[in-house]
Amino acid sequence: MVSFQGSITALVTPFKNGTVDQDAFEALVAWQLEQGTHGFVPCGTTGESPTLSHTEHHRLIELCVKASNGKVPVIAGTGSNATEEAISLTRFAASAGADAALVVTPYYNKPSQEGLFQHFKAIAQATDLPIILYNIPGRSVVDISLETMKRLRDLPNIVGVKDATANLARASLQRQLLGRDFVQLSGEDITALGFMAHGGTGCISVTSNVAPKLCAQFQTACLAGDYKKALEIQDRLTPLHDAMFVEASPGPAKFALSLLGRVRNELRLPVVAISKAAEVRVEAAMASVGLLS
Repeated sequence: MVSFQGSITALVTPFKNGTVDQDAFEALVAWQLEQGTHGFVPCGTTGESPTLSHTEHHRLIELCVKASNGKVPVIAGTGSNATEEAISLTRFAASAGADAALVVTPYYNKPSQEGLFQHFKAIAQATDLPIILYNIPGRSVVDISLETMKRLRDLPNIVGVKDATANLARASLQRQLLGRDFVQLSGEDITALGFMAHGGTGCISVTSNVAPKLCAQFQTACLAGDYKKALEIQDRLTPLHDAMFVEASPGPAKFALSLLGRVRNELRLPVVAISKAAEVRVEAAMASVGLLS
């Protein structure tokens, strides 16, 4: 199985005059590879997936697979609150050559634990593609319980979890219950250091859009058990981690990338460009990290 670890960028989706800017997206992937990023997630929440058409969603996965050229894993965002839609997107990701699918907990319809189990089971049985569960109760309102995760672990192609619960105890509890080979990826940059120390294998990161080299160095240090070095990098990155969520994501990340000349500061409703006050905070954080000359 492909190794899913390290700094995995939850890629933003560049737009130009209301349409996907494919050239900017490919250039962003190429730059990320040069900077040492260990993997990609196209079409996740950071990529504004709820606002993408199916055609755009498919194309972005294809572009990411092509641009990464097998150098690092591509974990395609394929989740939905409609099971059949998630199955369709996951099957497409498999056909496009993605290495895994990131499947979020259904949002808005608030399924029971049995509903969550049946949802993920149906997706897993519809494809051979490795599936990484995305547990983010802050956005979806539902939390995959440890008991449900244990049931899902018995399905052969459910291989890991992106954990955005903000509960560091979960990493240890999941490690004990699901085994050391179950992939555990942090979904929160600000707590990734603690998550890695508890047995995590990497982070699906927003900040790595903007500071890919530092995020990759941070994860490399964690994976090597060099937590002294990792803490030094964490201290440097903390203002940027905080600034990336000063307003609705990916607004801060897109503004930061626009300052670096990587993408236009353009988002799709209902997310809008960040306020002037937030811009000041993001720019100050970037300067403190040394990203602006």
